[in-house]
Amino acid sequence: MMTSRQRMLAAKSGRIPDRVPIAPDTSIMLPVKRTGKPFWDPCYYEDPPLWKAYLDFIRHWGFDGWFWYEGLEAAPDDPSRGTKEIVERSEDRFTVRTTVETPAGSVWSETIYRRDNPEALSRGYIKDLARQFDMLPHLLPDPERMSDAGFQAMRQQIGESGIVGMFVGIPRLMYDLLDGGLEAATYAYFDQHSLVKAYAELFDDWAIRYLKRALAAHPDFILTGGSGTLSLQSVKIFRDLGLPTLKKITRLCKEAGVISHVHSCGKERELVRICAEETDLDSICPLEHAPAGDCDLGEIKRRYGARLCLKGNVHTTDPMLMGSPQEVREAVKRCMEVAKDGGRYILSTGDQCGRDTPEANLAAFLEAGLEYGQY
Repeated sequence: MMTSRQRMLAAKSGRIPDRVPIAPDTSIMLPVKRTGKPFWDPCYYEDPPLWKAYLDFIRHWGFDGWFWYEGLEAAPDDPSRGTKEIVERSEDRFTVRTTVETPAGSVWSETIYRRDNPEALSRGYIKDLARQFDMLPHLLPDPERMSDAGFQAMRQQIGESGIVGMFVGIPRLMYDLLDGGLEAATYAYFDQHSLVKAYAELFDDWAIRYLKRALAAHPDFILTGGSGTLSLQSVKIFRDLGLPTLKKITRLCKEAGVISHVHSCGKERELVRICAEETDLDSICPLEHAPAGDCDLGEIKRRYGARLCLKGNVHTTDPMLMGSPQEVREAVKRCMEVAKDGGRYILSTGDQCGRDTPEANLAAFLEAGLEYGQY
C-alpha cells in the first residue's frame, strides 16, 4: 500500500497509484474550526500554524495531504516585512495595519482578522498607482536572502502524510494591492495600462528569481495561478499579464523535474485548454462545475486527461455543505466514473469546503472515495 505522499506523487506524475488519492480542499476553515480556537489564532498568531491544523485534520480523517502553506521566508531585516499594529479591535474581529517604509515614503495595508472566519484584506497598499508606483518593488522581498528553514521544518513533520509544495504567483489584475480592490484594479488596467503592464513585468522578474530559489529547496510541487484567474479577469487580460510568466514557471519546473500545479477557482474551462496546449503544466484544480464554475469533468478528462492530472470537482456548496451524505456519495461516484480511468486524477472538491460542512458529508466523501477509487 502506498503512503499518501507516494499516492499523490504517482497521480500527479502520470503513474497509476494504488487507488485514487482523496484530498478534499479543507485547507483553512475546517481545520481551524476543529482546533476550537478563534480563526485569528492560527491565521494571525500561528497558534497553531495553519499547516499544523491541516495536518492534524487530515490525519484525523485519513485524507491524502496537499500542503502549500510555508514558502520562502523573507530575511528578518527585509523592508518588505513591514511593521504591524492592531488599529481597531472588537469582540468579534480586529484590524491589523502593515506599514512598509520605502525610499519614496511609506505605504500601508489593512487586514481584518475575525473570530469565526478567515481573514480578509480591507485596504490595499497602493492608494494612487501613478504617484506610488515606485514603491511597488519594495513590497517584494529579496529572493536571494530568503530562507527555506520553515518549509523544511514543516516538511519534516508532515513526513509521508502528503505532498509539500511552495506557491509562486503570476501577474494579474492588481486587486490585492490597490486600495479599492477589484473595481480599482479593473479601472487601472484600462486607464493606466502602461503602469499595470510595467508592474506585471516587474513581478515576472521577481517571480522567476523566487521560483529558482524555491526549486533549490526541492519541493514536491510548485503551486501557481491564483484564485479566480478567469473569474476575476478576462481570458484576454490573463494572456496579457499572467500567461507569459506561467509559461516560464512551468518550463523551469519541467526542467527541474518538479511538478507544476495551477489552482484557479471559478471559471476554468478555457484555462485548462490553454495550460494543456500552451504550457508545460502537470496538474490543475479545482475544476468547479456550474454554477460556481464552468467545467465538465468528463469532457476535460476526455480532452486533456492524458496530458494533465485533474483534481476536483465535487461542489463545496451542493452537495458538501448543503447536501446529504447520499448526495455526496453520488457526486463522488460520478467523478470516479468519468475521471478515474488511466490515472492522473485526484478526488477533491471545489475551492475550500465551508466552515459548517457536516462531518457526515466528510465521512461520506472518504468512504465513497475508498469504495469507487480502487484500481
